[in-house]
Amino acid sequence: MAALVGAALLGPVSAQQTQPVPVPRPFPGPSNPPSAPPPPATTPAPAPQTPVVRPALPTQQSGAPTDQMLGAPGVIFPQSEYLESFDLDRGQRVYLFGTNSGYAEVLAYYKQALKDGGRELFKSPAMQQFDIGKYQEQTMAYPPSVVVKDYSFGNFEGYLHVVGRAQTRYKTIVQIVPAPSR
Repeated sequence: MAALVGAALLGPVSAQQTQPVPVPRPFPGPSNPPSAPPPPATTPAPAPQTPVVRPALPTQQSGAPTDQMLGAPGVIFPQSEYLESFDLDRGQRVYLFGTNSGYAEVLAYYKQALKDGGRELFKSPAMQQFDIGKYQEQTMAYPPSVVVKDYSFGNFEGYLHVVGRAQTRYKTIVQIVPAPSR
């Protein structure tokens, strides 16, 4: 009886069901490859994209930003080296400087130069922030500030900065975010 019910559900066997199932192909088109290669494409090559060019900012001979460019006198620690900068959006950039001066020495410099005690962000590894402008949430991506971080904490060898094959380590990193110029 069960065989009859199964056969009734499947219905009568037709000639269509006995033919082989078609095999899907990765590409549509004829089943036989063409005997000659297709003609070359006649569509024109895409126009080269024009790179976005941002206006150059005034810099020192070494390519490092100046205190005036960063908007505050004494904002660059004297024994630091300019490493690189990144776009933060909304017309702001962050500038990274590295130094092998100790964290306490760099902190003391900024407390005196900026006439501000700053605020401690983390105890370990030590990280302190000094505000150098008013943060405007509607127009800024990040508060204008100087952040000092200790990269020699806990026997760490320091911040690794790589340019090409040259590797340099820095005990202390200074991150400067100036207010956007408008």
